Formats: sequence, structure tokens, C-alpha cells
Amino acid sequence: MTKQLGREVATQDQAQGIRQFFSEENFDRLTSIMYPKNVHKGSNLFWEGDTADYLYYVRSGRIKVTKSADDGKEFTLYLHNKGDLIGYGDVLSESVHMLSAEALENCEVGVIQRKDLEVLLWQHGDLAVEFMRWQGMTHMLTQTKMRDLLMFGKTGALCSLLIRLNNSYGQAHGKHRRLSIKINNTEMSDMIGATRESVNRMLSDLKKDGIIDIEEGHIVIYDLEHLRDVCHCDNCPAHICRV
Repeated sequence: MTKQLGREVATQDQAQGIRQFFSEENFDRLTSIMYPKNVHKGSNLFWEGDTADYLYYVRSGRIKVTKSADDGKEFTLYLHNKGDLIGYGDVLSESVHMLSAEALENCEVGVIQRKDLEVLLWQHGDLAVEFMRWQGMTHMLTQTKMRDLLMFGKTGALCSLLIRLNNSYGQAHGKHRRLSIKINNTEMSDMIGATRESVNRMLSDLKKDGIIDIEEGHIVIYDLEHLRDVCHCDNCPAHICRV
């Protein structure tokens, strides 16, 4: 990717995604070693077991990251958007992907080769520190999701998911919040390890209690505080409390 393209990325994304972890100078260094790649909707960036030789910077579109169970069921761990950096293997040594990544829309990504990143990190200590901060954030994100799934039951996990969706896609809707994306019950069930029927029931209960509503396929959140109470919210920063 040329320096001009790197500046374009920086201008478009501003403080989205990884921009909050990297200085402008170091972000330009990262974009200088990217090369562009188009990924069609439904295609995979990588599969479980693939060699983890690359990182991917999302320039446009959405990408979901999943884990497969022995019975074939997929568990959705992350939804990545414009400005995110995707890399879940050990990017500083030879390893394989433990997860799969699929494009939910037509996407454009910037691809970083592991060997090129290693050179940059050796050359620029401040970039290495910022890169460690970004990796630390990804570990905290995983830990908080595991906490939500394991400690407060399926209802707590669903309430946590709604909070994370609001932080990622919520928009002002009068006095309330409305998700800009449509997400169906099957997709939500894959994100909390529950059945679709269980999610249907829990959403119906939240609607009856006036906590949420659904308008033309978009979830509207009326009472965020109730959701926080159910999942014992720790008020994590928004870059941690996201899908």
C-alpha cells in the first residue's frame, strides 16, 4: 500500500478501531506495509487450522470471527467493523488460527504479513509498545465475554450482548437507543451459545417488561440500566464492551 493510501485510511477512520491504540506516525507505519485485498460476502479470510501468517485491517465491511464445536455448531465470538485489526494467532511466531473469519458483507481489507510486522516492531520500540497495548485489549475483550457467558446464565449473556451491540451499533432514537444493524435471533443465539428458541423467549420477556422493542427488524433499547443490572455490568470502556 502506498503512503498516499495509508493517509487515506487514516483520514477515513480517525479514532475508530485500532486508531485509539496507535499514534498517527505508527499507524502510518502499519498502513505502509499493508496490501489491499477484496473479500466477497460469504468468503473466508481464514479457517481454523490455517497458518497464521497475516493480520487483516478492515477498511470497509463487517467480518465475523467464529469457533467451531465438535458437533459442527459455530459460536460467534467477534463482529469486526471498519477500523478493526484482526489477528488471533501468535503473530510473532509460527502458529495456526484457532478461529475462522467470514465476511458478512463485501469487504476491503489491508493485509499485513507477519515477517513485515516483525521488522517494524524490531525497528520501532514505540510501535512495539502500542502493539502490545492493542493485544492486551483483545485479551481483555475475550476475558469479559467469557465472564458474561459463564457467570450470569443465558439471560445475563443476552443482556450483555445487547449492551455490546449498543456500544458497537447503537444510535440515538428519541430518548432511547436503536441498533443500526438488523440482527436476527439465530445470530444472537450463536453469539451466546444458546438455542434460537431460548433467545426468542428471553427477548419476548424483555419486550413484555418494556426493556426493549423491535421496530422493522431493528432492536430498540428502552432501559439500558436494567440490562446492566441483569449482567452485573462492570462499566468496562466501550472498546472492551463491544461485540
